[in-house]
Amino acid sequence: MAKRTVTRTHVASIRNYQQVRDGLDSLGFAASKLWNVARWTIGRIWDETGTIPGEGALKSYLKSHERYADLNAQSSQAVLEELSEAFTSWYGHRQNGNQNANPPGYRKHGDDHPRSTVTFKEDGFTHDATNGRLRLSKGRNLKAHWSDFLLCEYETRPDVEIENVQLVRAVYERGEWCLHIVCRHEIETESPGNRTAGIDLGICNFATVSYGNEATLYPGGALKEDSYYFTKERAKCDDSSSREARRLDRKQTERRSHFLHALSKHIVSECVERGVGTIVIGDLGGIRDDENGDARNWGDHGNLDLHGWAFDRFTSMLEYKGEGAGIEVVREPERATSQTCSACEMKDGNQRVGRGLYVCDSCGTVANADVNGAENIRRKVLPNLATDGGDRDNGWMAQPAVRLFDRSEGRFAPREQVADREP
Repeated sequence: MAKRTVTRTHVASIRNYQQVRDGLDSLGFAASKLWNVARWTIGRIWDETGTIPGEGALKSYLKSHERYADLNAQSSQAVLEELSEAFTSWYGHRQNGNQNANPPGYRKHGDDHPRSTVTFKEDGFTHDATNGRLRLSKGRNLKAHWSDFLLCEYETRPDVEIENVQLVRAVYERGEWCLHIVCRHEIETESPGNRTAGIDLGICNFATVSYGNEATLYPGGALKEDSYYFTKERAKCDDSSSREARRLDRKQTERRSHFLHALSKHIVSECVERGVGTIVIGDLGGIRDDENGDARNWGDHGNLDLHGWAFDRFTSMLEYKGEGAGIEVVREPERATSQTCSACEMKDGNQRVGRGLYVCDSCGTVANADVNGAENIRRKVLPNLATDGGDRDNGWMAQPAVRLFDRSEGRFAPREQVADREP
């Protein structure tokens, strides 16, 4: 057994909701107002200079603004950090050829401000574990005599222990406030074994897993279908900020999140069954750039698909699910893994024949191209083939298993089982 430190987010309901609801509303409205002030400021600087101010400059510029003091200083900083990240994401869309992407908008519907998420960092909350309470700080402008803070009594599942709280978020969901409590836990884990698996991430096949003697493909068709459907439905909305548009965005996000959670859970479960103690996953940090650091052009459809795929989020899910199962997840660069033969290590960019087929002119290996890439990623931590059992039969690389996302069950299953179900 080994001890590991992991970070988990627990959702808690508020027992004294009636007493703190108005206070949480005022904080949520304040966060929206600060967002709008920052958005207007960025727009003005953008129009005058043609540049978007960075996170640090934005904080420095707005630190003395009246709306900044509506929230705890760290809570105000979190709002500006979120807006800056949203602009960075939008700029990434534009760099990857999506000229239809819109910059972050204002949080305002007519004359009403929505209730935005409020983040409380280390200086913004006090945790009373004995009585199950969280004391949340207000900003200077919202303090009034005895109500200088909100005292929330929370409740979680019986099996959840709230300890070592790192961060608290007040989130308005489905017409009610709840708390997302980020905790640091120490858990005891035991590695399932000493085998290694490699994962190649892609667009057609979202994930391809190589175990060294077998492989599994996980197509991303469900994500593509959702993307096409919600894009078409959203185009019917007269206003991109309308209630229906926001409902569609929320629904698509929920379905994407479920897909990623189900996939990461399934892969970890399969690895545990096979005695895998290490997962090596391709790090796609530079996939959007070419050798010179410029934005790589993957074509109109490829650029849109690439930006919409949540590779980093999936990897993060895989990491924390792997931690709980005693599996170490290692990120390794993917460069050249699709061009190199995993059998003889010959590198040739022209060996990918047709769609999804890899044929090595040097040794004659025929393989599924994504499986070949996943095996190359797996071998990045296995430089000595003798440590991998020495069996180099690679016939399995041409016939991987396929697992599809079954919407009716919300899980992954063999292709033949999913295909037999009613649509």
